[in-house]
Amino acid sequence: MAISDEDIQKVREASDLVAIMGETGPVKQRGRDFWLCCPFHNEKTPSCKIDPALQLWHCFGCGEGGDVFAFIMKSQDLSFPEAVRYLAERAHIDIADDQAKRGPGMGQGAKARLRAVCAEAAEFFHMQLMRSKSPQAGAARAYLSQRGLGGDIPKTWMLGFAPGQGALVRHLASKGFQSNEMIQANVAVVGSDGRVRDRFFNRVMFPIKDEQGQCIAFGGRVIGKGEPKYLNSQETPLFHKGRMLYALDKAKAAMASTGVAVVSEGYTDVIAMHEAGIRNAVATLGTALTRTHIRVLSRHARNRIVYLFDGDAAGQRAADRALQFIDSSMTPEAGAARIDLFAVTLPDNLDPAEFIDAHGGQELQALIDQAKPLLEYGIDRRLGNWDLSRAEGRSGAVADALSVLAPIKDSLLAKDYARQIASRARADEKDVLERLAALKPPRVFDAEAPAADDRADHGVPAPPVRRRLPQSEMNRRRFERQLLALCAARTDLALVHADALASVQWHDPACAAVSASMLDTLADDPAASPAAIVGAASMAEPRAAGFLTRGVPESAVPEDLAAFLVEELSIGDAEEAVAAMRAQMSAPATMSPEDYELLFETVAAMQRELTARKRGHAESAASSR
Repeated sequence: MAISDEDIQKVREASDLVAIMGETGPVKQRGRDFWLCCPFHNEKTPSCKIDPALQLWHCFGCGEGGDVFAFIMKSQDLSFPEAVRYLAERAHIDIADDQAKRGPGMGQGAKARLRAVCAEAAEFFHMQLMRSKSPQAGAARAYLSQRGLGGDIPKTWMLGFAPGQGALVRHLASKGFQSNEMIQANVAVVGSDGRVRDRFFNRVMFPIKDEQGQCIAFGGRVIGKGEPKYLNSQETPLFHKGRMLYALDKAKAAMASTGVAVVSEGYTDVIAMHEAGIRNAVATLGTALTRTHIRVLSRHARNRIVYLFDGDAAGQRAADRALQFIDSSMTPEAGAARIDLFAVTLPDNLDPAEFIDAHGGQELQALIDQAKPLLEYGIDRRLGNWDLSRAEGRSGAVADALSVLAPIKDSLLAKDYARQIASRARADEKDVLERLAALKPPRVFDAEAPAADDRADHGVPAPPVRRRLPQSEMNRRRFERQLLALCAARTDLALVHADALASVQWHDPACAAVSASMLDTLADDPAASPAAIVGAASMAEPRAAGFLTRGVPESAVPEDLAAFLVEELSIGDAEEAVAAMRAQMSAPATMSPEDYELLFETVAAMQRELTARKRGHAESAASSR
């Protein structure tokens, strides 16, 4: 449901950016601005500026910036409406959705409809599990009972059963949902015959809920034999596997109280842990742990995130993949932004549910409490792969274990671990430290993005090769960004130069989108605040906040700088127009003599005017220095 502009503005005015960002670390005032260490990258010297008058922030280290909503969206991993509601709740402001103003049954948003589809499907699946007398539903109940998930557990966790055979599609249709809504929510698919049919058939169903507890997707476990054993919803407008975690809605309170998050890889494992008293447990959803998952978890678990690996081969492969998360955020130098990742492998090839059945929840909690830091865990795994009784094994072990430290090779923590590796492998400490210093840090990549091979397999084009622009073009684009940043900070100047903003031939597509957004915002509200300008522009162009919040040099007179930049860009546009006409004149055979003569005279006149403008522009720039 949409949030009205009036409510957005109320929330913006009630949210003090300095106070909110100050909760992430110490803030120091310098002149009229406030500075702090950026919460989005590791740094020792504050490079993140907050302008309290404009209610905008910008980090000169990583280039991030924006208004208060942009900060909450990034720091809390929320969408824009979620960020508005988050701040509204903080400020005790009641949000009146546009839906309520229009009356019931009108204008309901597409995502709200998809959530309604998922909620109704969850109710349907649950009723099938609890009340259906079919043999298949009976088998589903028997399976849950055998796994220790009987009694009140199906009700607590809203477990269900999917009968298939079009039963869900018919039920949802009877409730007024359209086929395209069922397909978009991924509870239905189109068969080869063109008919819409249930996506899930003869499976125990696990509703997947978002952080607010609303059903957004499903996981289904086949009853008996069948492939795949587990079937998750595909990506939908509501569901993104790389950021969602099963049971986060139930676990976040325990994470906050204990400061610890426990991550496993199965629905039944999480349910078993919660029922055994380990209520800070969540699971990934058919994907390995991602950096987005870690950011989400670190909001709730301030002390540590413990990755719980099954003892089987698949669990050990997952353990090896987890080493990719070793980076500078795990070192003491990260300060307040430090993330402590820990890991533990369960013994005897058991998964968490099986371990609880065999040993109880207290024993599992003890293992979790004894989890090793991911660095130590990774080093132990690498050293354990070699025969340290042989010289060849010790040499290989040192190289293998040191590779774990490559991402943090320059930190004091890496040097400490390198000394431990030298001791355990009976190697010369000085030699090991030299080998550490010579390591090349691995290329950083996004664990959620497909690898190059995956892109090829799925027909996804490789990213374009980025070529360095000529210096003149780089200067042009810098002037474009400076003008827009100035107009965002001084909306009165944006109004003065509105005609120029509308006529500039923007070279940077991001600047073109920002200029259009800025003019639209000011047309609707000539008194719009800088924060509102930047917020709207960020919606139109994700890169907008990065350059709009850089501010203006303190030595500059804003009015003079705006006039200079407008003239600089206008002269550049005029030069390009003259060049285009000259190119046209290079092929006189394509024109009549009269047209050629007219074009020649036009170019000559424009060139004379351009020469005069450039002379005056240069003199104006010199006098202002």
